Amino acid sequence: SKWQLPLLIVLENNGYSQSTHQCETLAGDICSRAEAFGIQAFQSDTWHPDQLVQVTEKAIERVRNDQCPVFLSVDTYRLASHSKGDDDRDPEELKKYWASDPISRYSKVWPEEADKAHSKVQQRIEEAVLQARRSELPKLKHNTFNDAINNSKQLCWKPCEPGDNSRVVASIRNALDRALDKHPELFLIGEDIESPYGGAFKVTQGLSTRFEGRVRNMPIGESLIVGLGNGLALSGMKPVCEIMFGDFLMLAADQIINHASKFKGMYNDQVRVPLIIRTPMGGRRGYGPTHSQSIEKHFLGIPDLTVLAINHRLNPGEMYDRLFDINESPVLVVENKRLYGMRLSANFPDGFVFEQTDEDYPTLRIRPEGKADITIVCYGEMLVHAESAILKAFDEAEIIGEIICPTRLSPLDPSLIIESLNQSGRLLVVEEGIGVAGFGSELITLIATNNCEKTYKYSRLCAVPIPIPANADLENKILPDADSIFARIKEIVGDV
Repeated sequence: SKWQLPLLIVLENNGYSQSTHQCETLAGDICSRAEAFGIQAFQSDTWHPDQLVQVTEKAIERVRNDQCPVFLSVDTYRLASHSKGDDDRDPEELKKYWASDPISRYSKVWPEEADKAHSKVQQRIEEAVLQARRSELPKLKHNTFNDAINNSKQLCWKPCEPGDNSRVVASIRNALDRALDKHPELFLIGEDIESPYGGAFKVTQGLSTRFEGRVRNMPIGESLIVGLGNGLALSGMKPVCEIMFGDFLMLAADQIINHASKFKGMYNDQVRVPLIIRTPMGGRRGYGPTHSQSIEKHFLGIPDLTVLAINHRLNPGEMYDRLFDINESPVLVVENKRLYGMRLSANFPDGFVFEQTDEDYPTLRIRPEGKADITIVCYGEMLVHAESAILKAFDEAEIIGEIICPTRLSPLDPSLIIESLNQSGRLLVVEEGIGVAGFGSELITLIATNNCEKTYKYSRLCAVPIPIPANADLENKILPDADSIFARIKEIVGDV
């Protein structure tokens, strides 16, 4: 089939996990699991090297000739312990496998050659250890609060360009289309993203027809999707992984937290991981408790992972254009699902200035022409509600509110928010997710601990900490909206 992957999957099966034998935890046969998916399985072991070479050659030949995935299981045995002091295996069992190990057998038959080989290996190890000891420790690179402040002094505000009135979903789709055309190494992978379906929210509709073989449906396995994305990124490709609902990011958390974000540091900056993960997040669609959450807070602050959130004012297509051109590290893009159907627009009532920073992932500012009474920080779809709230506050309570809406949530640069806060003296952070250990708590802590000579009034407005109801009326009650933001603004400003 044209959709098959020419891939050799090798399993080194050593029979044990840490200390538990496989017979206690494995049901059935490993090769049968591959065959159940129509993948031919080959099996050999390390105790018969000639046979292992022959079987491996056959497996490779099958991959190359038929351009299909093949599974190769290589039975072996872990002779040493998993780590320090955790080996409770029977000494007689170990003795048996040491005796049958190919290197042990080789050493008995050709002792002189084995000694020479051992000496060469030992020499290489000693040289590597010596080089490591002589080398300087790598410099630790991380941005501090003061670095962010200094870097931000070069940022400048500019008027927002008028929106073209296209829908957000079309803007993202067009950006993906342009990127696939411009970057032959770019691939899209995810669940149900091929045409005619084109993804749950139709972001990729039509792209698999136009770029055959580069927009691929994947099994329902988030860890698999991001794991394959990691491999593609390390091999020089530009993978874009779609996780159909952000609620299931946790199934891919290991691949994101322990792999994608670690590779660059683990290998001393010698590799690049230009992995992009797109995911729809958020509620107000009646999808129930497991398809409506905003859980991006769990991924904030992970070293070398950038977290972005689109909104309806700044063109997400332009953001993706820059991302595809410059990105070399893993990025998680939060696309609130309510935004897909909204139209891009920069129109706003008279008396308010509409600006954005001149940077790759801009921060948006909606400010009054006069001095603000309160600074409201939000991101994503909450911008829609914050805008309505500050208009209501202006019209009904004569309160002037200034909105700061960052695109980049992590790593977070708070300097522009502090710039606004120094004028207003009051800060309200609004987010759709549950507030504990969230974006707002981190932002307020960052400001309070690094700008402690100033005294401000702080407040957060977040979702009620319960599972999101499937009932639409109840769902709307537990999520922040324009009315609850307006009420909190009056409370903060009125409480002098």
